[in-house]
Amino acid sequence: MPRSIRSPWLFESAWEVANKVGGIYTVIRTKALVTAAEYGSRYLLVGPLNPRTAPLEVEPGDAALVSPALKDSLDAIHAHGVRTVFGKWLIEGAPSVILFDLGSLASRLDEWRGDLYHTHGVPAPPNDTETNDAILLGYATAWLLGEFLHRNRHDAVIAHFHEWQAGVALPLIKHRGFDVATVFTTHATLLGRYLCAGSVDFYNHLQRFDVDAEAGTRGIYHRYCIERGAAHSADVFTTVSHITAYEAEHLLKRKPDGVLPNGLNVIKFAAVHEFQNLHAMAKEKIHDFVRGHFYGHFDFDLDKTLYFFTAGRFEFRNKGVDMFLESLGRLNHRLKQAGSKTTVVAFVILPAATQSFTVETLKGHAVVKQLKDTVADLQKELGKRIFEAAVRGDLPDPATLLSPEDLVTLKRRIYAQRRDELPPVVTHNMIDDSKDPVLSAIRRLHLFNNRHDRVKVVYHPEFLNASNPLFGLEYEEFVRGCHLGVFPSYYEPWGYTPAECTVMGVPSITTNLSGFGCYMEEMIETPADYGIYIVDRRMKSVEESVNQLVDQMAQFAAKSRRQRINLRNRTERLAEILDWKRMGLEYVKARHLALKRRYPASFAERSARESLTPSPQDGGKSYRDVYAPQDSPIAPSGQQVPKPRSTPNSPRLKHAHLMGDDDLGDHILDKLDELGVGHDDDDDEDDDEHGGH
Repeated sequence: MPRSIRSPWLFESAWEVANKVGGIYTVIRTKALVTAAEYGSRYLLVGPLNPRTAPLEVEPGDAALVSPALKDSLDAIHAHGVRTVFGKWLIEGAPSVILFDLGSLASRLDEWRGDLYHTHGVPAPPNDTETNDAILLGYATAWLLGEFLHRNRHDAVIAHFHEWQAGVALPLIKHRGFDVATVFTTHATLLGRYLCAGSVDFYNHLQRFDVDAEAGTRGIYHRYCIERGAAHSADVFTTVSHITAYEAEHLLKRKPDGVLPNGLNVIKFAAVHEFQNLHAMAKEKIHDFVRGHFYGHFDFDLDKTLYFFTAGRFEFRNKGVDMFLESLGRLNHRLKQAGSKTTVVAFVILPAATQSFTVETLKGHAVVKQLKDTVADLQKELGKRIFEAAVRGDLPDPATLLSPEDLVTLKRRIYAQRRDELPPVVTHNMIDDSKDPVLSAIRRLHLFNNRHDRVKVVYHPEFLNASNPLFGLEYEEFVRGCHLGVFPSYYEPWGYTPAECTVMGVPSITTNLSGFGCYMEEMIETPADYGIYIVDRRMKSVEESVNQLVDQMAQFAAKSRRQRINLRNRTERLAEILDWKRMGLEYVKARHLALKRRYPASFAERSARESLTPSPQDGGKSYRDVYAPQDSPIAPSGQQVPKPRSTPNSPRLKHAHLMGDDDLGDHILDKLDELGVGHDDDDDEDDDEHGGH
């Protein structure tokens, strides 16, 4: 008897479940809110146990409260000496998580590595720790699914796997004949990342690569086999962007069934001025850093200073850091030639191998703090003297307000700021200063923070957090305080950094080789008018792309303060089209397509009209109650975000469905409508907050 698709279970597996490593952590964590709302207690996340972070991320719980079948399945695994942690992930949505202690599975590694080779032809070298861990997680996940399917024979099960580290389970599921609807999402192909980092003309030679040879040359053939095997074993294969879908089709030899763009949980403010106030407060904290870092050479006006930044993993070429620095050198020359009074402070936030903060950096902040404390004390005494004089009916004599002792103290603090050496370009002592590509580029471009330079550079080789003694800012606060994010990536399957800028109302520069850039280019009629600048790295030469980036930064630097405020307002208005309540609908389509391919007979029956609505007792909802309708007032079907007028219009999507008829688009939703779970048909439009479209 076929399993019921009325209320399917969803198991979602990724290496970064409650385990922050990179961008997939953000995907899983932010998406959990809408997925948990849709599936209720039938949504389970599976990943590896990180003993250092798990106590902070997960509140232990009892699996029996979710399902007796799940509790029995875990008990059966525990009986073999395997340790797991079950509980609630301490994030919005509070989904249930199952974390495997891979150390308790280590004794099985040789057996499973041999099975993977003999059954699937995947050679796994014993000294590759990351691959070994992926094998342990994959076999453990398949084991869990097998136990659960044995104990729950009624409900359909969907298993969604992210990236090759979790994908080992997919060929196992297929080989063992498990009755599971499977989805595999690649967020970036292994070979693509390696090839792009190696200075090849990647996109113009995609069809010509000998993928096996290229993977072997780079020592990742076994990982490539796992990734390719996962893509071919899944019922539904997806990527995060169309540019990555094109790449995956040629490198993994399977055309993706659809695209699942990454979203964010968007918090809309009741009034526009609220996020502008947050920008002003965060900017003031960055001002404090700049005063300390540039002490002794602080001769520029902060009211005429702009903060640009780039951030991400240390992939110098893939992330476009090389192009950003080259463009800063040319922008510096252009601003000096024009006699501009504007100063650009460019931050490069990339984690690298360091020893400690430099003495000069810490000294600068100590000197400025001393000056600030001294001035605060003088202000207090000055206030008392003015008050006492006023009480007596006298006008205070300006010449006597500061005592000789006060003047001496103030002079000492001012003289302490003098220094002959230039402000440092890096805040830390680097492990290998001479070989660091960022510092090498800065030296080549002579971006040494001279007084006459209009572009100053600060390389901070560490991620930001509130405990940082220099900034005292969380990364999100830092982004809010900046004026422009610059991310000219060459290889960027999606690109969360510019997306986060958009949600926070910060204009950004991206490229048409990033998933985010392609998405916004498709959705917005004139992206630059909404603070989304897109560098053409596909059709232009490197030289032309660099010049285009310089032009975009120069145009932004030339804007008045009022123009920048208006642009931030427009940028923030785009946040809704990046919300998981909209983006998550593509995940709904992928899961439903997997169910359709696994259980075609159930979809053919008219009795399935109520099939995809989770049972109320499980806390689930119809997807129509969770996700934004396709024809919402902010983005009616079939329209782009229009070119703004003097009063910005409400953003409109170019396409209601993000995918075409060849993937997960219209035909799936049409089928869901037939089953009684279609999207809303509201066509109402609301005027925007400024009174009209």
